[in-house]
Amino acid sequence: MIERFRRWFEYEKDAHAKALASFDSVPSEQRSGEAFQKALTLFAHMMAARRLWLYRLGAYTEAPKDFFPKDVTLAELREQLAHVNAIWTGYLSHLDEAELTRQFEYRSLDGNPFRNVIEDILTQLFGHSWYHRGQIALLIRSLGGAPAVTDFVFWTREAIEEKL
Repeated sequence: MIERFRRWFEYEKDAHAKALASFDSVPSEQRSGEAFQKALTLFAHMMAARRLWLYRLGAYTEAPKDFFPKDVTLAELREQLAHVNAIWTGYLSHLDEAELTRQFEYRSLDGNPFRNVIEDILTQLFGHSWYHRGQIALLIRSLGGAPAVTDFVFWTREAIEEKL
């Protein structure tokens, strides 16, 4: 199972990079509006969620202060993505099969205590990113930009030669 999560994470790194690059396709006159800022906020939220889970798992020193950061810039998001990817890469490189099934306890954002296994959280992160990248793609398209193609099947498919 751990190899599946590592593979998913490699896909996620690529998909996030493509989604972030899609912001550059938005015409400059559309970048000061509310929809563009909402797309930036959604991307920043994905990074905050990834940092929060790293914190809860003991692999990061502090929890994010804002779960839906506003007024973020593309430059800041590029830095955040690189930083979060590096920490997750390190975390996953030390993860083993036994750790995947380990239960851990944490507090939700409203302060209530919960318990999950690590595998649940890694699966949640994968789905969470898909969800928000879809929202970002819709916003990018509505602004006249070209949304990134981030479907998993496009990342995994291999072309084959047609037989004549």
